Amino acid sequence: MAVETKKETLGFQTEVKQLLHLMIHSLYSNREIFLRELISNASDAADKLRYLALKSSELLESDPNLEVRVDYDKDANTVTIADNGIGMNRDDVITHLGTIAKSGTSDFLKTLTGDQKKDSQLIGQFGVGFYSAFIVADKVTVETRKVDTEEAVRWVSDGSGEFTVEPITKDKRGTTIILHLKPEAEEYADGWRLRNIIRKYSDHISMPILMRKEEMPATEEEDKEEKEEKDKAPEWETVNTAKALWTRSRSDITDEEYNEFYKHISHDHTDPLKWSHNRVEGKLEYNSLLYIPAKAPFDLYNRDMQKGLKLYVQRVFIMDQAEEFLPMYLRFIKGVVDSNDLSLNVSREILQKDPAVDSMKTALTKRVLDMLEKLARKEPEQYASFWKEFGQVLKEGPAEDYANRERIAKLLRFSSTESQGLEQDQSLEGYVSRMKEGQDKIYYITAETPKAAANSPHLEVFRKKGLEVLLLSDRVDEWLMSHLFEFDGKSFVDIGRGDLDLGKLDSEEEKQAQEEAAKEHEDLVKRISDVLGADVESVRVTHRLTDSPACLVVGQNDMGMQMRRIMEAAGQSMPESKPIFEINPEHPLIGRLDKEVDEDRFADLTRVVFDQASLAAGGQLDDPAAYVQRLNKLLLEMAV
Repeated sequence: MAVETKKETLGFQTEVKQLLHLMIHSLYSNREIFLRELISNASDAADKLRYLALKSSELLESDPNLEVRVDYDKDANTVTIADNGIGMNRDDVITHLGTIAKSGTSDFLKTLTGDQKKDSQLIGQFGVGFYSAFIVADKVTVETRKVDTEEAVRWVSDGSGEFTVEPITKDKRGTTIILHLKPEAEEYADGWRLRNIIRKYSDHISMPILMRKEEMPATEEEDKEEKEEKDKAPEWETVNTAKALWTRSRSDITDEEYNEFYKHISHDHTDPLKWSHNRVEGKLEYNSLLYIPAKAPFDLYNRDMQKGLKLYVQRVFIMDQAEEFLPMYLRFIKGVVDSNDLSLNVSREILQKDPAVDSMKTALTKRVLDMLEKLARKEPEQYASFWKEFGQVLKEGPAEDYANRERIAKLLRFSSTESQGLEQDQSLEGYVSRMKEGQDKIYYITAETPKAAANSPHLEVFRKKGLEVLLLSDRVDEWLMSHLFEFDGKSFVDIGRGDLDLGKLDSEEEKQAQEEAAKEHEDLVKRISDVLGADVESVRVTHRLTDSPACLVVGQNDMGMQMRRIMEAAGQSMPESKPIFEINPEHPLIGRLDKEVDEDRFADLTRVVFDQASLAAGGQLDDPAAYVQRLNKLLLEMAV
């Protein structure tokens, strides 16, 4: 491909323009964060080159010592961050610096509110740390040359909406970022200030971060040659410890260091909720450092999101998103795994076939579940916070991880008729501990919304008997329950599906009364069946209801309404399903229906009661206008 030979002015992607405006004017109460972000990007560039060099060692021959250099110029009011990593070509520069590469959608901006604290937490989750440079700079210059090429490019922008790209000559590979500081940010053109920021945020970076050694100015007594030597060849010194955090002893690492390392690998700006740091020795040898984030990323529910742990082999970086070490339902976990038992030329194909990976995955999954169990047991308020962020993803676990199904089930939280409001705050262990004498099943109801579940007519007989029911309304819930068959030896029962058998919870008198009611109203059931015809599977007298006139019941082997809608939204055609219509003969409206002799009025009233039951079940009417006409007709007749 021919190298561009002219300077060109291009416009930022629309989302970037909005983001830059937001950053420059309202984001980041802690402005010094810009240095951490740019150093982290430089570290990533070095890691990528180190990985390429595993197969092509010649890439490092001319400049083998990977490093980051931070410099400043008080007179020019600039700060410079330079690395000798993988570098970029012209296309890379436009792609990475002109667009929000990881999100690329306007959905990103929809999540930003202008609230400083909240927005600053979001930035890292979208992979846009580079733009933090504009918090302190009114102009940013990037000069870069990609490894193994002669092509070099300069990118310049003041953050106002456009940037220029032009070819340049650059002696070595890597990237140099020059920040032309705003007048109010001149404090950062200072060696002491920069050193302190690096030690605070980037001490854990596993490659050296160098700064010019602070020298005393030359004295009059020093000869001219010595003065010139100091000016020409300043000494550089390493500012950070440059030792991989996960290889150090836990007792030597502070909470602040753990928090900052999490922010480095996740590009998040909030502290993690919890972490687990372990060294495993024996048949397998590896270090792991796993983090539970405090906040969910924007794309958590996209199963194609970038996920996985940072993989190192014998302290050599291999890949950023090694998905094979944790199951999909734990995709929110961030961290590092460093193994001595994988080959350095490891690839994704090898990872998928290596039995050591399976063993490590089993152990790391157990480690995460241990963390969550401990959090739920010892810090229930913190666990409640975790559940609000990641609960729906954890609900995918029982279907994906059969071996840990019982452990995952203990971590699940649901809203129930015992909840305070509609919060998902009840565990299955708590439910079982409150079960009535003679109760051997765990009852639940699914609905489209929490309020619809809490107000379902199916709950009426359970409230009458004081039986707790789980209220499920998340999109994943019906799918979850199709894989969660029992807990603590108690089977799950959907109270809106099939026949309702309360077993010992119904007395013999109640069972006899139910049978007598069914026989007594056989004629009414047949009349209603004749009206509804093919719209229902059957009509029967209910013993679920105490206050409502009727309800719809899903057939025992039919797919529920919630799952049906999900499948239809995904473009799958679903087989026809007909509900069971149950009537409550004790309700005055059904009593009125039983006495109706006018067949047209009987049909209208039957249809109205059926449509109302459909609405109460969260369904949609095929012909809303017909329902309104029937209802208006009946109301007018009543008014006469």
